[in-house]
Amino acid sequence: MPIKVGIPRALLFYEYFRLWISFFENLGAEVVVSEKTNKEIIDNGVKSTVDEACLPVKIFHGHVLNLKDKVDYIFIPRLTSVNKYEYICPKFCGLPEMIKYSLKDVQNIIDTNIDFRKSKKNLNKTIIEIGRYITRDVNEIKKAFKNALEQHNEYHSLMKKGLLPIDILENNYIEQLNEEVKVVLLGHPYNIYDSYSSMNIIKKLRGYKLSVITCDALNRNVINQNAETLDKKMFWSFGRKILGTALYAMEDNEVCGIIYLSSFGCGLDSVIADIVERRIRRSSNKPFTLLTIDEHTGEAGIDTRIEAFVDMIRWREKNENNLSTHRKFIYPN
Repeated sequence: MPIKVGIPRALLFYEYFRLWISFFENLGAEVVVSEKTNKEIIDNGVKSTVDEACLPVKIFHGHVLNLKDKVDYIFIPRLTSVNKYEYICPKFCGLPEMIKYSLKDVQNIIDTNIDFRKSKKNLNKTIIEIGRYITRDVNEIKKAFKNALEQHNEYHSLMKKGLLPIDILENNYIEQLNEEVKVVLLGHPYNIYDSYSSMNIIKKLRGYKLSVITCDALNRNVINQNAETLDKKMFWSFGRKILGTALYAMEDNEVCGIIYLSSFGCGLDSVIADIVERRIRRSSNKPFTLLTIDEHTGEAGIDTRIEAFVDMIRWREKNENNLSTHRKFIYPN
């Protein structure tokens, strides 16, 4: 019987699922991914987590509970940094401990530390430590990771072509909408790509015949160039990604509007969303809306905000040549 490794469909799953699944499968393990987020998963997560935790962390707990009786190990790495001199949200560092102390009967965790803030010299050591839960063959582990990395790069290449993780997961490789009306959807990947917690925001925007662009559609160099215009370096990896994309969207004439999807109680979003909103209000006339979600958010409220946002875009399209007469002469003397 192959060893079963569980991967929660939450947090950075949408960023790294191709890498993780390919790696464990290449080593001969059977990978079990938790079910799609649903009401039961959220309710179980809320019951087992401290009240102060943000919605994504509560959802993660629910996904771990969904896996606990189905697998031999659950993969919950201690993520500190994935890029040099940058950090992930602090809650990721303590996630394995949060799970162990909140869910007493979940102890079979692969909690290897992933920390590349100084360099990636310890990459091989990290990969071997993870792989040894499945096999002791170091060469096999290295080979499995090399192949998995190729799969990961291919996955990100697909996203650069306009496909989103929800399309790739559902094998929906149909040609994406090539509408003139493009909107940028900002936010952490675990907020915008989780169809249940995001209230299907991507599908709803596409239903209005809008092309949805996320941070993952942009080249990393483009994001970094825009992020470097900030007064200080943003040391949060996803914060830098979001800010770089927002600054790009402000200047891109093809982008007609910007939405920021945030989760209530997120410390990073409380800073990043404020910077984004201030920049857009001050330096751009593009429609912008900030949507905040938690376990109590009603879908009707989100739908109303989306509808108002789309109406604003449509109105601007039809009336872009109309001039305000406030303090302006529209006819020569």
